Amino acid sequence: MTRAAAVPGFRVAHRVPGRVRLRGNALRDPALDADYLAALLAAMPEVRSVRVNVAAASVVVEHDGGAGFEQALLAALDGLPHEIYLPDARRPDAPERADVVALAAAAVATPLLPQPLRAGLSWLLALPAFLKGAEALLSRGLGIEVLDACSRAFALARGDYFTANTVGALVALGGYMEHSMERRSTDLLAGLLRPGVETVWVERDGVETEIPYADAAPGDLVVVGPGELIPVDGVVRRGEASVNTSSMTGEAAPAHLAPGDEALSGCVVEEGRLVIEARQVGASTNMARISGYLQKSLRTTSRTQKANERLADRLVPYTFAAGLGVYALTGELKRAASVLTVDYSCAVKLSTPVAVRAAMYAAGTHGVLLRGAEALDALARVDTVVFDKTGTLTRGEIEVTDVLPQADGRGAAMAADDLLALAAGAEEHYTHPVARAVVAEAARRGLPMPGMSQVDFIVAHGVSAYVDGEQVLVGSRHFVHEDEGVDCSATDAAAERLRDAGKSLLYVARGGRLAGLIGLRDRLRPEAAGVLRELRGLGVRRLVMLTGDHPRSARAAHGLLPELDECRADLKPEDKAAVIERLRAEGCVVAFVGDGVNDAPALLTADVGVCMPSGADLARETAHVVLLQEDLGGLVLARRLGERTDATLRRCLWTSVGVNSALLVLAGAGALPAVAAAAVHNGTTIGILAYAARRSLDQAAPEGTGAPEGTGAPDGLGPQTAPAVTGAQEGTACC
Repeated sequence: MTRAAAVPGFRVAHRVPGRVRLRGNALRDPALDADYLAALLAAMPEVRSVRVNVAAASVVVEHDGGAGFEQALLAALDGLPHEIYLPDARRPDAPERADVVALAAAAVATPLLPQPLRAGLSWLLALPAFLKGAEALLSRGLGIEVLDACSRAFALARGDYFTANTVGALVALGGYMEHSMERRSTDLLAGLLRPGVETVWVERDGVETEIPYADAAPGDLVVVGPGELIPVDGVVRRGEASVNTSSMTGEAAPAHLAPGDEALSGCVVEEGRLVIEARQVGASTNMARISGYLQKSLRTTSRTQKANERLADRLVPYTFAAGLGVYALTGELKRAASVLTVDYSCAVKLSTPVAVRAAMYAAGTHGVLLRGAEALDALARVDTVVFDKTGTLTRGEIEVTDVLPQADGRGAAMAADDLLALAAGAEEHYTHPVARAVVAEAARRGLPMPGMSQVDFIVAHGVSAYVDGEQVLVGSRHFVHEDEGVDCSATDAAAERLRDAGKSLLYVARGGRLAGLIGLRDRLRPEAAGVLRELRGLGVRRLVMLTGDHPRSARAAHGLLPELDECRADLKPEDKAAVIERLRAEGCVVAFVGDGVNDAPALLTADVGVCMPSGADLARETAHVVLLQEDLGGLVLARRLGERTDATLRRCLWTSVGVNSALLVLAGAGALPAVAAAAVHNGTTIGILAYAARRSLDQAAPEGTGAPEGTGAPDGLGPQTAPAVTGAQEGTACC
């Protein structure tokens, strides 16, 4: 293989087929987040595994790459994003496997060596522990490194070289296995980051051509065959195929894609062949967004994790004091050394990242993305869940039911098709479900849409545009009547009739006069009622629905979902955020579930923001949880995982405290020599970490969350008897 040229800061130090080791001074930067670096490189094409050794300033990459792989790897290292550097990045300090083997061999050989060589070798082997302990004491105070150094020093001081070297080997073995388990939990999560592709096949002028992935552009016809990864988000134009979507949605059953269906990047074609018109490529694809979301999730720290780490750090001085106290009372360095080999921090600190990353993997395989420890911690504490209505509790598959032209001041009225085409022309640049419904109905009727200019979208209100020099307004009554001053009173009777039928309304105005009304109807998600019941069974005390719809339309939905405690209607985005702020001020721990741009303030305000799969980019970026399937059952899974992980971490904490406290007592009483104390302590720690990983991975998908058998799920939102619905102007005492 031709040697790849080095890039500033990195060079290839060693290579064998399928494995390359690189060195770089950039790895010595104390602000570098090594876990984040490993996740970035693991997402590269043809990479099997990544191991970052900060102490040696090296990166070991196992791969299936060809001749150009090393150059691509060096280029990736040369272009690291700024966000990879954090002032408080946690540095892995686990020993290498070779170091552990060497220390174990030295411990076994110690009794066989002559006395002078035995002493010199033992002090030399302990020197790194002394240096690390001194550095930790000066920079962070008493910690596990200081305990290790003192334990070794006490053993050496009394000439027990075998104990000193054996304890050193056991500590190194325990550290290696603990960090290996943490790395494996990270690797599980990194396995969800589907690798990218270097080249794609596109059809241009009737000819299939292979081009670099970076050169693909929206509008290209991308050809994907059996066994290949779909590299772009787009729409199938030709062909049919069975597609494995589990990496993107968590759905195990293959999906059948045909012309007109949406194709997601990161999915794999199992059988068949597709020609996909690219809509999004590169960093804007679903695959890239999920990859970035998970990479950022690796670095989050929860309140529980911080509390456990503080507790572990506070216990270290007590261990140190116990060791000195034992020596002061007995005068035996042997007992003191045994006490100092026991500490609380390893199991307490490492069980959290192991459990959290395993839980994130379990969630990801079921189509739920969790933003790290913070999301899991908050999910376990949630007692109030607030839902947006459209696209969340409902399908978001809105359909136009009524088009009612209104006579203008001159007595003339538009034809119904002309009114619909006018509204569709203004709405076609907007992705809200209501806008999609209007445009879809116009397309179904084959209506030509007029050309619009100066299109202006006002979040949660409507759209303003111009046609033939006249302003066109499409939106809520509040927007058209109150904000824009268009008289809508002539349609009040018709509007009341439509609202009583559970329909939403769009007001259309042109040239300052009301042109007519469009009635729309949404459908409830069939699983919504079941999910609400399950959340109630999982300890959620309050269930609330928020919507920008008129109170009568909201009341129809509320009547079909009796598990809801409250419904707030006629809300603007800032009103939704205000409701959540009020709930939190009253002591509620709030999760908000939504999907639109107008939900972003509420997602940010809530303790946990949950975004539906069709959510806008802004909503996905601000959410703590992203559901990859159009099924609210993922919310139940997330809640269960949060509770289960919280219980697991508590059990790990108190098991570690209990076992290590018993070891301290035995060591102080002289019943447990230093070697045995180190072995039992490290073995217990490894067992706790294995339990944390297993409990988090052993999480079944939620049980059925659909409507009760025999009842059927209601299709439309008709008039129902329901508890009172509160409007935005009527007060919002919720919790």
